[in-house]
Amino acid sequence: MQSLTRARLLKVIAFVGAALVATLIAWGAAALVERISARVVTSRLLSDGITYAQVEADGLQIVVSGTAPSEAARYRMINLVGTVVEASRIRDEMEVIPVKAVEAPRFSVEMLRNDDGIQLIGLLPEASEVEAIMTSAQELTPAIPLSDMIETAAYPAPEGWEAALAYGMDALKLLPRSKISVAADGVAITAIAASDAEKRRFEAQLNSAKPGGLAVKIEVSAPRPVLTPFTLRFVKDAEGARFDACSADTEAARDKIVKAAAAVGVDGVVDCTIGLGVPTPRWADAAGLGIKAVASLANATLTFSDADVTLLVGAEVPQDEFDRVVGDLENGLPDVFSLKSTLEKKVSGAAQGPAEFTATLAPETHRIELRGRLTDVMLRDAVENFSKAEFGSDKVYVGTRLDADLPDGWPLRVLAGLQALSELDNGKLTVRADTVEIRGVTGSTSGKVRISQILSEKLGQGKPFKVDVRYDKELDPLAGLPTPVECAKAADAVLAKGQITFKPGSAEIDAAAEPVMKALAEALKRCGPVKLEVGGFTDSQGSEEGNRALSQARAEAVVLGLQGRQIDIGGMVAKGYGEANPIADNGTEAGREANRRIEFNLIGPVVAAGAVAPAPTAEAAADAAEASDAAGSQAAPLDAISAEDVAGDTIPEASPEASDSDAAAAPDFSGDTSPSVAPTEMTKRPKARPATNG
Repeated sequence: MQSLTRARLLKVIAFVGAALVATLIAWGAAALVERISARVVTSRLLSDGITYAQVEADGLQIVVSGTAPSEAARYRMINLVGTVVEASRIRDEMEVIPVKAVEAPRFSVEMLRNDDGIQLIGLLPEASEVEAIMTSAQELTPAIPLSDMIETAAYPAPEGWEAALAYGMDALKLLPRSKISVAADGVAITAIAASDAEKRRFEAQLNSAKPGGLAVKIEVSAPRPVLTPFTLRFVKDAEGARFDACSADTEAARDKIVKAAAAVGVDGVVDCTIGLGVPTPRWADAAGLGIKAVASLANATLTFSDADVTLLVGAEVPQDEFDRVVGDLENGLPDVFSLKSTLEKKVSGAAQGPAEFTATLAPETHRIELRGRLTDVMLRDAVENFSKAEFGSDKVYVGTRLDADLPDGWPLRVLAGLQALSELDNGKLTVRADTVEIRGVTGSTSGKVRISQILSEKLGQGKPFKVDVRYDKELDPLAGLPTPVECAKAADAVLAKGQITFKPGSAEIDAAAEPVMKALAEALKRCGPVKLEVGGFTDSQGSEEGNRALSQARAEAVVLGLQGRQIDIGGMVAKGYGEANPIADNGTEAGREANRRIEFNLIGPVVAAGAVAPAPTAEAAADAAEASDAAGSQAAPLDAISAEDVAGDTIPEASPEASDSDAAAAPDFSGDTSPSVAPTEMTKRPKARPATNG
């Protein structure tokens, strides 16, 4: 019985053992098949460059996961796996990158305008009013057909496109010779002005109309003046060496001429006009030779009039020295120049009264007396009529007599001298057989230069003349203009009496501040394009970004308000500082009111009174032109900028206004804090100019 039980137990054990071994073998075989299948499929995918799929085995199933770049790539990959294992064993868990929406093209338009008409080239959104744009452009040149190369695309207009296009069209109307590139993210304007004054006007109007948040690049150039004749006159006498007139064709030529003059003892600032019309690129070389020649003589005058050169040497210079200097100068001058040299003769014995004509222009009354000799009645009538036209019909006295034996060329000398005399405030013209002499006082820094040009051109090469003209600052209408420091002080004085107030949480100037704005305009109207920063400040209530944006908008509103009152804002920069630089405690109402203010500060170094400012460099001139680009960011129609009459003469006393916390309910200005460029150097006065910004 025991042996039977034992035999049965051994059978059970053997059966269980066999089952366990079979199970282990089956499990191992399945795992081996899974690994081999996964490895074979992975190898096949990698051989075809598919790296985005991960392969795992789950029993007899092959699980494929990952992210395919497209639906087509997923389909191709699944088919490729099906070539290795049966399709029924594949479990697809792949994902596909979502298909991106087709991006809209970049919309832009080029506007070209000149004397030959207008061209429009570019791609516009289909929603743009293309016909209205074409009509507006055609109205600018109705006699010349519009060149239309505009295309449209059925996409919505990007943000900012309408404002940029409207600004570009306004600029096209303003600028008769221009290229305007418009895109949603910016506008680039290149234009040519007829003069420096027109250039400044264009820049001011373009900057004032610039929409907020739009990047605008403005490049307006003005041509150099044409100098006729191209004149240089260098004199050396008992008073020293000096220029009566100086012209150059480039900055390098001007510097070379000035350096040559400094080498022979000319002190101070030399006013040398840069212009067009030079007879030769070697003008500066010839001028340097002439200056050196004059400096070697005791008394001499050298005149360049285009390519004609006249050297007049005083009688005290020895003949051999005269011959030596003239010989060197003749051999050194470029071939294009023609030299005529004269050594004055010494006068011996008692001088007899020479034939002469004089014209005396009196100061203040500007009455002119004509005396001396004229050739005939025709010349006398011509002289009288010319004088009445130049000086006024009721300010001419004629006391001349006729002499038919006067030297040849007498009428030309008299009329040229009278034209030159008209450049003076007061003085005297003397015409003799051997010379024409102008003496007097002018209120123009270029008066002496202009007189030398007139006489050189009218009298001709080799004809001697003398110019003894003194510049009087008191007679110069430009010199009487206030200095930048005086302009800033004038603005301070106005703001010390009253405040510029704004509507709560707004950049709109309050009606109560109109007398203050009128007084500011009156104080600044004679200042010209003075470089001033108009700074806006707030209290600390509200968000920092909101306060900075609000202060920027208010500073720009003040600049635009001054422009509307015909103030030249070409040098003004609007800058919002927000709650920075408080001058009082923001913890009290009185302190917050003091901190809400507008300040006027000079930009750049201040030149002390009586000092001579250095001549501006080309870089400084470019910086000044760029500073005018920061006049403001609030949009205004270009053709709507005009004078604004404001009533009221009294300035109200300061009164508390709402704090800047109201800005929380105001429109968000933070999208464009300012297109203005903050100056890197400025002169600030510690004194605060109160101007409520409540």
